[in-house]
Amino acid sequence: MAVPPTSHRIDPATGVLSSPTGRYEKRLAELAGIYADADAFAAALAERGDSIVYAVHEVRPAAARGDLIFGTTFMEPGRIGDEFYVTRGHIHARANRPETYYGEAGEGLMLMESPEGETSILEVRPRVMVYVPPLWIHRSVNTGSAPLVMSFCYPADAGQDYGLIARSGGMATRILADGTGWKAVPNADYRPRSAAEIDAILATQD
Repeated sequence: MAVPPTSHRIDPATGVLSSPTGRYEKRLAELAGIYADADAFAAALAERGDSIVYAVHEVRPAAARGDLIFGTTFMEPGRIGDEFYVTRGHIHARANRPETYYGEAGEGLMLMESPEGETSILEVRPRVMVYVPPLWIHRSVNTGSAPLVMSFCYPADAGQDYGLIARSGGMATRILADGTGWKAVPNADYRPRSAAEIDAILATQD
């Protein structure tokens, strides 16, 4: 049976998507190991470990190739030390699948990284569309004082691989507060990927 057409309303203030097929959230306690300042993370965990950092509403019509998954991400503002709140970040399990993000409210960044470690940082604001090309790792960063709300869309068979970032000690770049703005700094824990791991990512064809 063919998948029926549907229509969904996005609330840019809350990130709520009407008629989702799923919802999940990430709490601060689930983001251990992501931030550089371990002492600041421990203090934040003791104070607000059960607080939600970001929540996702999504629609998954079908898992088959040729369909799309779409939805919204709502990110709270906050910092761990000088480092802004971020999502876990991922590359697609089928790494040659792209993704788009559209700013609905707030302000932030899309932090992207090639398998070889090249970094690209693009601002996300209302009515700004960011295209994440195939083969790029990506992570969202809320650099503002209000929630960052984005809508997203990617191929239904893409999947997510979160382990690639963890195996490298994080992404090559961290985003820190810098006065009233932000700055990008090298991640001291970053470990470049091996040639074999890079080749395996770039060889994605299916």
